[in-house]
Amino acid sequence: MNISTDIDRARARSVGPLPETHPPVKIGKVGVLLVNLGTPDGTDYWPMRRYLREFLSDRRVIEWPRAIWYPILHGIVLSKRPQKSGAAYAEIWNYERNESPLRTFTRAQAEKLQDGLNDHPNVLVDWAMRYGNPSIEDVTQSMIKRGCDRIVMFPLYPQYSATTTATVNDKFFEALQKMRFQPAIRTVPSYQDEPVYIEALAQSIERHFATLDFEPEVVLASYHGIPQSYFRRGDPYHCHCQKTTRLLRERLGWEKDKLITTFQSRFGPEEWLQPYTDKTVEKLAKDGVKNIAVFNPGFVSDCLETLEEIAGEAGEIFHENGGENFTHIPCLNDSDLGMAVIEGVVRRELAGWV
Repeated sequence: MNISTDIDRARARSVGPLPETHPPVKIGKVGVLLVNLGTPDGTDYWPMRRYLREFLSDRRVIEWPRAIWYPILHGIVLSKRPQKSGAAYAEIWNYERNESPLRTFTRAQAEKLQDGLNDHPNVLVDWAMRYGNPSIEDVTQSMIKRGCDRIVMFPLYPQYSATTTATVNDKFFEALQKMRFQPAIRTVPSYQDEPVYIEALAQSIERHFATLDFEPEVVLASYHGIPQSYFRRGDPYHCHCQKTTRLLRERLGWEKDKLITTFQSRFGPEEWLQPYTDKTVEKLAKDGVKNIAVFNPGFVSDCLETLEEIAGEAGEIFHENGGENFTHIPCLNDSDLGMAVIEGVVRRELAGWV
């Protein structure tokens, strides 16, 4: 007896019989929507400008009053930053697919998750970006047209922040506001302390170390930063990052000075969460530390901030200030470890729906 099939048939019967003029109805599918930050469609000026304008216009990302921020954004930032960001993206661009690594990895994660959930034939997996394409609204509408009357929406951020998780939720709910028929929804909470996540990070570090011909003296867990003012207003992100590092340190059996939490990617004149990754890398090198490793536990997939800013720029800073061996540990991406985390969290959130 196939209980899932029987349930689908029962749902179908509950819809009909329909009048001949009734629009086609598809139901009975459970959608899983993976959402990551976003990506430009190209490295040239206009694709970069469109992406940056959408990203930097988000009130969750930049909380300054619009009367102050918009003249800066449209008068200064969007006239200069697209060229700089485009050049940085060009260094890490996936030219084979003509897309950013973030899009490549997110698509692969969705495809592998679909395969991993093949024991649930009524589950449909798709992916979207908060900024850029494919948009949350377009993909959500597509999932509903394909029969998803329930959707698990998964913001791909292990640690919660209003600048990331909340803005994905905002955009998803904004898309639902335009729909006459809304599916039942669940949003996936942060998972900064999930055992499967901590174990995956630990094993990724251990596997990477096994490939090295040197032993890192210090390892930096570099998270994307947020302004200090956001933290003081109640954003739990800093606490979530510290908890991830603490649990990982306990799992690896390391001392506090072996695994250090730092924050990267600051923007604008405000003070951000500290210690800063670039300043810490520079200080370690000047203090005589010769071998370090850096990884990015807050990023599900490698992207501009991990490949260009850390693997590239941070490594240069370390070497220029006297360091000898620098290594960047890749994100979990669509590896077996990374997929174990995503699938484990999704299966938990699907409980009762499949």
